[in-house]
Amino acid sequence: MNSVEESVAQSIVFLDNALDVWTELKERFSYCDFIRISELQVEIYSLKQGNPSVYEFFTALKVLWKELEAYLPAPVCNCPRKCMCVTGVRKARIQHDLLETIRFLTGLNDNFDTVRSQVLLMGPLPPINKVFSMVIQYERQFVATHAGLDIEDSKVSINASDSRRPLGCGRSSFNPQFNKKKYCTYCGKDNHVVENCYKKHGFPPNFGRNINANNVNAEDSMDNDDARSTKGTDSFTFTKSQYEKLVNLLQSNASLNSAGPSTHINGASIPI
Repeated sequence: MNSVEESVAQSIVFLDNALDVWTELKERFSYCDFIRISELQVEIYSLKQGNPSVYEFFTALKVLWKELEAYLPAPVCNCPRKCMCVTGVRKARIQHDLLETIRFLTGLNDNFDTVRSQVLLMGPLPPINKVFSMVIQYERQFVATHAGLDIEDSKVSINASDSRRPLGCGRSSFNPQFNKKKYCTYCGKDNHVVENCYKKHGFPPNFGRNINANNVNAEDSMDNDDARSTKGTDSFTFTKSQYEKLVNLLQSNASLNSAGPSTHINGASIPI
């Protein structure tokens, strides 16, 4: 009674012996469910490996195949003596196993094309368990090989990204002294230091005339714009100090002209 469900046990509890129990159960549940047979065939021939491993796919297929065998068992010989039907029964069993092996191979993913072709070219085909062992070994080799390739690809991509990184970028190349903003303690302006301050040390020779040719440090010259005073055209410029000297000279010239006509100024002798 413990081998059947409780609802079934209640209907056979009053039977006299075990033979009557098994006869009752056989008559009640021994029938061919053609609907389930059709469902099993659809599931078996539509089952694909997909994401599961080979072992998981093989187990799922094996469960469906064994359930189908329960409804449609392979033929057996019940003759009391050896007869000719043994050969036919053996052939039927071989064909049954052949279909199971082919169904397993065709349900594998495309990355098993190599081992699938090798097995299908064998004659005769190995048993299903032997084929499963061959596929498992191929899967382990395939995973190990591609794992190594993935590691190499990741190293190559990292090296390529490092080679494309601009010079000076990154934590290791950071220089606080280089990136520190310059500040002049003499004039109080940025982008230059006191050692390069024009206000303290004076302007270089021909600073105003050769600014385009010499291309003096752009940042320092921009911060010393107040030291440049342009007059006239772009081809001739005056600094602030030169301009002040010229104004003073013109003022002194005006005072001399007012004193008498004998005083003349030669423009070429103007000290600039």
